[in-house]
Amino acid sequence: MYDFKALLTNPGRLLPFLSWIGKCKDPSTLTADIIAGITVALVLVPQSMAYASLAGLPPYYGLYASFLPGIVAALFGSSRQLATGPVAVVSLMTAAALEPLALTPDMYVAYAIALALMVGIFQLMLGLLRLGVLVDFLSHPVVIGFTNAAAIIIATSQLSKIFGVVVEKGEHHYDTIWRVVVAATSETHMLTLAMGLLAIAIMALMKKFTPKLPNVLIAVVITTLLSYFMGYESQGGKVVGVVPAGVTMPGVPAGLSWDILVQLITTAVIISIIGFMEAISIAKAMAARTRQRLDPNQELIGQGLSNMVSGLFQGYAVSGSFSRSAVNINAGAITGFSAVVTGLAVGATLLFLTPLLYHLPQATLAAVIMMAVINLVKIEPIIYAWRVQPHDGIVAIVTFGLTLIVAPHLETGIVTGVLLSLGLFLFRTMRPRISVLSRDPDGTLRDAQVRQLATCDNISLIRFDGPLFFANTGYFNDTILDRVASKPDLKFVIIDAEGINEIDATGEEMLHELDKRLQAAGIELLVARAKKQIMDILRRTGFVETMGKERFFRLRTHAFDYAWEKLGDNHADTCPLKVPQPLSDEEAIELQEAEAEAAK
Repeated sequence: MYDFKALLTNPGRLLPFLSWIGKCKDPSTLTADIIAGITVALVLVPQSMAYASLAGLPPYYGLYASFLPGIVAALFGSSRQLATGPVAVVSLMTAAALEPLALTPDMYVAYAIALALMVGIFQLMLGLLRLGVLVDFLSHPVVIGFTNAAAIIIATSQLSKIFGVVVEKGEHHYDTIWRVVVAATSETHMLTLAMGLLAIAIMALMKKFTPKLPNVLIAVVITTLLSYFMGYESQGGKVVGVVPAGVTMPGVPAGLSWDILVQLITTAVIISIIGFMEAISIAKAMAARTRQRLDPNQELIGQGLSNMVSGLFQGYAVSGSFSRSAVNINAGAITGFSAVVTGLAVGATLLFLTPLLYHLPQATLAAVIMMAVINLVKIEPIIYAWRVQPHDGIVAIVTFGLTLIVAPHLETGIVTGVLLSLGLFLFRTMRPRISVLSRDPDGTLRDAQVRQLATCDNISLIRFDGPLFFANTGYFNDTILDRVASKPDLKFVIIDAEGINEIDATGEEMLHELDKRLQAAGIELLVARAKKQIMDILRRTGFVETMGKERFFRLRTHAFDYAWEKLGDNHADTCPLKVPQPLSDEEAIELQEAEAEAAK
């Protein structure tokens, strides 16, 4: 829960900008932030208009979403260099949620604004309740699978604008793309195609040869001037058209249906989590570079407030941008004041420069989007996830493929990926590693099966690596009983509990039943090296008293001594678990440490 009492003694918790606003008195810091802010604005103005088009909105709504939201996110978030505004993935998800509703243009805009408000409220609640950890359920394989698929969907969704064709949208994204390809074979508007290819060529060549120059802005300026002087619109080319001058006033859309708003709740939650993950990922990367302290829950509050402000001032859902944040920090931004400068520059554009945007070709905006997302398509992370853990690779591939197939219903791919990753995690924990240990020639205790070591007929030392909870207690119990069945002369089962870091009620109950079954078979259960938190639980439940304190040991060596004392020296001398010579407590501890290192 958010610590409101702490605000009385530390107002910086409520107003994070108080921690950096004083630095702006330094002329060098102020100059650096102003330069960085203007640099980001040069990228943001054309990019935000392109992303608004991707969201299915008139381009100038991207400017509305870029004016105040970025300022609010900088003032109330914890990152000082994060650039917040329209982003590709959130724009795509906005369109995917609203297009199937078959709304009129005015109502489409109204629900896009309402969606931003819903996203903001959800993110703000998560931040205030300090529930930022919930985003951890969205695993990295799910994110990389979805991001790759989304980038492909975003890029291909712009093909119709590049070719200058209009087709009816299909039930699925691949249906629409096929219709675009068919139409392009005979109906391509060559001037539109040339304009789009020119914009792509300018951005690609400048990125390669003059990376420090604002290639997006230059491509926009060149193609807009060409459009104006050659009469591009009169020759059938589509342009941005009239952009209303002035900033918007606060207000909530009227005429909204509760039924539709309820339908949008799931999308709002997913956009909230995906958007925040994008924001916090780049914020963490920059925080590592600048060594500043980052508070994920405060960042949630900042992102939530920025989305609420975006909705109140006629914008749509926003998030932290990878590309613009990189531009911001590389341009020398030191504090959040750079984001304030960026927002003011966008506001100035809305007030004074909108007539200059009339002749901007829509093909150029499509080119801007395609160039922005092309770097999001990365196969290497999926391959790497497979190498780390095949289950993770499967999650990434399934999320990727399903997102492509079900598009525009993107939430299906994400939800399926999350459920699959949780299911596979549970499956892995149901079968943790259980090893029967024996003495290796080097004196340490190792996995007998892996090292092909002889095992003792009378004593079985079993190591369990993982939490002992409801999903794997049956597996643990069956493994012990199988071991008992394979050793008819078995008298002692020693559980090496060092790897057990958690136990639940089902696990504790299983130990009770296991002890009873082993006692009925004439076998004594011993426990060695249990962690304090496990012992605290077993004492609290009375299991230690029931089983007997004398059967719990700090070291495995002590458990062996207990067993051999009862078996007699003859059995001890022939047991492979026996150390060749007697050890002092100090030597035993050293050997245990060597065994622990070997177990890693």
